Amino acid sequence: MPSTKKPSQLSLPRPLVNKILAHAQSNPDVEVCGLIGNNASLQKYYYPITNVSQNPSCRFLMDAPQQIAAMKKMRNNKQQLFAIMHSHPTANASPSQRDIDENSYKDVYHLIISLNTKGVLEMRAYIQKLDSMQEIELVLEDN
Repeated sequence: MPSTKKPSQLSLPRPLVNKILAHAQSNPDVEVCGLIGNNASLQKYYYPITNVSQNPSCRFLMDAPQQIAAMKKMRNNKQQLFAIMHSHPTANASPSQRDIDENSYKDVYHLIISLNTKGVLEMRAYIQKLDSMQEIELVLEDN
């Protein structure tokens, strides 16, 4: 059983980050979302999920059938849910109160991308701490 204690730093491979950022940029007017799975070798895989929120420019709600299919694919590939990602088209890369209140996955990382920047996208990582989220250092791995 993996430890529930999370480190204060999260390392992600640059190719995975590039996929996530490309997904966020592909639809800059809505909060895009997705899941990241990892396996016993700590290889990480990105599963983009459609945002079906009634107000997708400022809220994300994952398409339930796609989310279930992604979780099933993770399980079939001996992966576990590692992180949840979503973007903020017009806000910074910090969790909103709604992001904190509606978080159903307390034991995984949360990645937030801000598209409200000039030139370089901003991506930050968080872990749940009681009724808030604590930012942790995000490190890109070059393979």
